[in-house]
Amino acid sequence: MTISVLLVDDEELVRTGMSAILGNSPGITVVGEASDGSEVVAKVLELRPDVVLMDVRMPRVDGITATRELMAAVSDPPRVLVITTFERDDYVYEALREGASGFLLKRSRPAEIVQAVRTVATGDSVLFPAAIRGLVSGRLNKSAGGRLSHVQFTEREEEVLRLMGQGMSNAEIADELCLGVQTVKTHVSSTLAKLGARDRTQAVVIAYESGFIEVR
Repeated sequence: MTISVLLVDDEELVRTGMSAILGNSPGITVVGEASDGSEVVAKVLELRPDVVLMDVRMPRVDGITATRELMAAVSDPPRVLVITTFERDDYVYEALREGASGFLLKRSRPAEIVQAVRTVATGDSVLFPAAIRGLVSGRLNKSAGGRLSHVQFTEREEEVLRLMGQGMSNAEIADELCLGVQTVKTHVSSTLAKLGARDRTQAVVIAYESGFIEVR
């Protein structure tokens, strides 16, 4: 299966570099580019990419707004991977809340960029646990924590959620817990349903914000 990617960045040099990196990677094709978030919905409806690699900071319509509009306008939206210059970027945090599946630093090596695209395309998330902890620090919602304490997780689901919070993929969680990958996927799906989370990224944000996973 070929992964199709839409690049969204106001800097042509960044788009050119990302296009070269991804276009030369087996199984990945860049199907289009956009220079502003205002173009995203139309481009997605036209090109139907699997992944949108989106700059989080753009001068007209930023990545947060573009992600929000995309999630609202498209019934089966592509995975969104936001790119940023700084790890602790409040824009990234808001983009994750709006539905992005993870984030990538612009200084990432080519192999890391390719792997991140492949990861989100399969339904996993790309998170940096230390950065997530920094982003949610000071945003802890004690009332949310109270509500989350009433969610009836199984012991295994709690383990899976905490490992998700460490940025582990399904395969890594399976190795850690000595389970099959399909069993982990079942636990992840159940956990998301109980949290009312759209995807694993949102589940991790909820877990940190509520205090279920302690920010250290």
